[in-house]
Amino acid sequence: MVDFISWLISFILHIDEHLVEIINTFGIWTYVILFIIVFVETGLVIFPFLPGDSLLFAAGALAVLDGSILKIVPLVIVLWLAAVLGDTVNYHIGKKIGTSIPEGSWFGKIINREKMEKAEAFFNKHGGKTIFIARFMPFIRTFAPFVAGASRMNYRYFLNYNLLGATVWVLLCTLGGYFFGNIPIVKENFSIVVIGIIIVSLIPMFVSFLRAKLAKKGTKQK
Repeated sequence: MVDFISWLISFILHIDEHLVEIINTFGIWTYVILFIIVFVETGLVIFPFLPGDSLLFAAGALAVLDGSILKIVPLVIVLWLAAVLGDTVNYHIGKKIGTSIPEGSWFGKIINREKMEKAEAFFNKHGGKTIFIARFMPFIRTFAPFVAGASRMNYRYFLNYNLLGATVWVLLCTLGGYFFGNIPIVKENFSIVVIGIIIVSLIPMFVSFLRAKLAKKGTKQK
């Protein structure tokens, strides 16, 4: 387990180097590997720790290199399909088993009936905006579609924002890497850039947390 965590941290912080290794080893199958990583990260609620934003950025940066197996158009299409299908599967898993998770299980402590009711009220109030914003928030990106399904959010409504969120997320991160990933200062400090991407992507989550805390404090004072 410790070795896996160490490898995962190394993979995230030096994702450009690991992607080069994957490309050299698997060639055209790299598209399949990237699809699987993004699909699992967005589609299976037990894998929220897999790289998302940084992976898209690094893949975009490698797509601009001469002779690279990765080309920007098929890359964007593959990553977009993985993101859309991942959220779709996650939604249906949540709809199928979300309300039947044993209360005493470790997952039941994270997502229980009380939290489901709060989630349903939250989705009814904010709806698609939540699904869209969650795309840019690690961990939340993985849990949001599951909770949306479990709280019985209207699927057509969910799908519209799933498509919109996936499109903006993939284009922003991948094209960001494509146009800026090979600027010398970015390329020479890629690990720092990856950490920066992770920090920036966490900002909406912290802002949301602080707002909830302040709102709760304000309610108590009243």
